[in-house]
Amino acid sequence: MSVSTFRVERQATATRAPGKDTAAPAYLTVPHFPSLTSTVPRELVHRASIAEVMLTGWERQDDTHFTVSAQLPRRHGFFETVQGCHDPLLIAETVRQTGLLLAHTEFGVPFGHQFLMWNLAVDLRHEHLLVGATPASLDIHVTCTDIKRRGTHLSGLHLTAAIHRDGTPAATGTAAFTCTSPAVYRRLRANRLTNGTPAPLPLTSPTAPQTVGRHSPTDVVLSPLSEPDTWQLRIDTRHPVLFDHPLDHVPGMALIEAARQAATAHLGHPCLPTTLHSEFTHYAELHTPTIIKTHPQPPHPHHGHTRLHITGHQNNTPIFTTTITTPNPTPAPTQTPTPAHTQAQAQAQAQAQAPIPA
Repeated sequence: MSVSTFRVERQATATRAPGKDTAAPAYLTVPHFPSLTSTVPRELVHRASIAEVMLTGWERQDDTHFTVSAQLPRRHGFFETVQGCHDPLLIAETVRQTGLLLAHTEFGVPFGHQFLMWNLAVDLRHEHLLVGATPASLDIHVTCTDIKRRGTHLSGLHLTAAIHRDGTPAATGTAAFTCTSPAVYRRLRANRLTNGTPAPLPLTSPTAPQTVGRHSPTDVVLSPLSEPDTWQLRIDTRHPVLFDHPLDHVPGMALIEAARQAATAHLGHPCLPTTLHSEFTHYAELHTPTIIKTHPQPPHPHHGHTRLHITGHQNNTPIFTTTITTPNPTPAPTQTPTPAHTQAQAQAQAQAQAPIPA
């Protein structure tokens, strides 16, 4: 089934001035638009803002294979361009939305059911994710495996996504999640939500934006601590993207962004991951401090890449881990002065030492 296009075939009644001999109503043919593109309904990807919906349609191939279409904006208010490329986290968000869309539309998960994301990973080819003159249109070929059901309802699955741009492989992604009914979710969270959602921690001071690859302090999700390569998660439930709608926990995309910012601060330069693999083991509670720490790893098998392991803990309990692989910055070439350069420098030095005319 595809909902990326629709047909307008209704007829509109022409208006006539009332009179004694009013004839039968005439009909006007509305122009037929064979292919119009729009985003999928925001409810299908658990977004309150239409502007945050990346997917534009889907088509069923068979019981486990689907094609999903998406469009990445040339400029996004939060997922900013990184070294001329679309933000890798925007690809991760697209994979996340793909799983939710298919769960609701193809596997019959009712609205109101809760999704528990266990892992989310993307591998990227940035040469095919450069920001161009138009928004990037993506075709996502999805394979669903490890499909589990409880009775007639889906209880979980694993998806693999091959993402193409203009027919060229641009990225791959994987994700695994389970689904629970509202009643099961209430029991699961009973110890934490006995009297409703606890108030989040007071908003802490942000790390300097430029050290974590951000321009605005409102987009910084880390607060400095005294220990090296260690931060406290800064939780701003008013953030229009990370907290697009009210939640009783810190969303996974906010944790991944914290990992990316921690990697950027550790590296001392903008982080453009080629791989970004996250696993989630516990809910990150809003009212409990989350400690983020970066752990450098042994050299990556691919020459010229750095691998970092970022962890998050609450009360010494692991909450999530993210492994990021990023290319090492290319050192600026050292230029040997030519004789002409040397002569020009000597002339400039002599002029600097000469008396200034009165």
